[in-house]
Amino acid sequence: MSESCNSRHFSWLMKSCFPNPHDGNCKSSIRASATRNHHFHHHRQSQSLTTSATTLSSLPDDLLLECFVRVPSDSLSTLCFVCRRWSRLLHSPSFFNLRRHQNRLHNTVYALTPSASGFIASTLTFEPLDYTIFAWNTRIYVPTDYVFLGNLYEYLPQSRLASIGPRIFVIGRYATLRYDIWTDSIISLSRMLAPRKKFACAVVSGRIYIAGGSMCAAATVDEYDPDSNKWRVVSRAPRLRYGCTGASADGVFYVIGGLKIDGPPTGAADAQMYMSSMDLYDVEARVWLRSRAVPGGGCVIAACAAVGFIYVLTSHAVEMSFWRFDARRRHGGFGEWSRMKTPQLAQPVRLDGSIKFSLVGVGNKVMLALMKNGRVLRASDERFVWIYDTVAGDWSCGPDLPEYIPRATCVNLEC
Repeated sequence: MSESCNSRHFSWLMKSCFPNPHDGNCKSSIRASATRNHHFHHHRQSQSLTTSATTLSSLPDDLLLECFVRVPSDSLSTLCFVCRRWSRLLHSPSFFNLRRHQNRLHNTVYALTPSASGFIASTLTFEPLDYTIFAWNTRIYVPTDYVFLGNLYEYLPQSRLASIGPRIFVIGRYATLRYDIWTDSIISLSRMLAPRKKFACAVVSGRIYIAGGSMCAAATVDEYDPDSNKWRVVSRAPRLRYGCTGASADGVFYVIGGLKIDGPPTGAADAQMYMSSMDLYDVEARVWLRSRAVPGGGCVIAACAAVGFIYVLTSHAVEMSFWRFDARRRHGGFGEWSRMKTPQLAQPVRLDGSIKFSLVGVGNKVMLALMKNGRVLRASDERFVWIYDTVAGDWSCGPDLPEYIPRATCVNLEC
């Protein structure tokens, strides 16, 4: 891949970004222009494009980004192969912030599971405006590094997934992988500073934060910088948890639920405090905020962030509760809990280790997927893929995961 681009790349980009003046959809005022003036301006425009093409490498990044955001989403993946500079800009936070501002981002849920030849990736796409949900689309084979093929069945189900732009980061105990959906490539990255299992993980401002899940790692919060491919310790956590989950909203990393592993047990009350509480870490200020507890107690079994709120699913043996925590720090309601409608399952779900819960925030929706004994629960048992509308405050049945997606781990991509 070259460092810069040439005139052919720029010509293609300009055609993608700007409408054809001969297109029938153009305004009538353009169609009514005089023929002589049209040819004159067309000639001047062609000269301008030719001149600009020779100095494309001198264009500042902000102008290129303004052009990139106008390229159709299905063509973005090809732009990554033009040159290293374009690839860097297309993966930058500035690019996705521009697309978000113009409502051009698409939400896609990825369900990853290991196979004999690599990953199986099933996707569920949500339309950017009305969040219309389509059926699952499965890619049977995704190429992987041969080093990890023999361990994927043990590696992937115990890992945590994080997404930044078009890239999925698979973070496991002894290795970290990055899957780029645009380039269809998987590479190995720097592994965590210490092995962790069932830890909290979330993305804040383009960086990955993890906490809990290991006695060896002590009570630390580690940060991963994708640009430098390096991990570092940024803070010590107030409590060391195992089996916790993570989420982020408004610059805060939430470490939610789990069991106490920092020392001998001190009784059922202390264990309950861990299972139904969450610690709040302000990433920018590098300080811990006051810990919060889920009203009514219970065991946190899944959590995610959506539209400025933290949604938490808790359980008391067989009864589930669904809660919303206001995470908007610049809003007067920060820190308030609200009990939301719980999905009406056909039969009680017992927390005996055979059920895996996955809660994923998708724009203004929350997706809940349940799997049992290494397989997806079928509609003949129950509808175990549910979609929660945060605006309407109601649940609806979602499309079932394919039968060949057992032990799947889910994450949402916004790109």
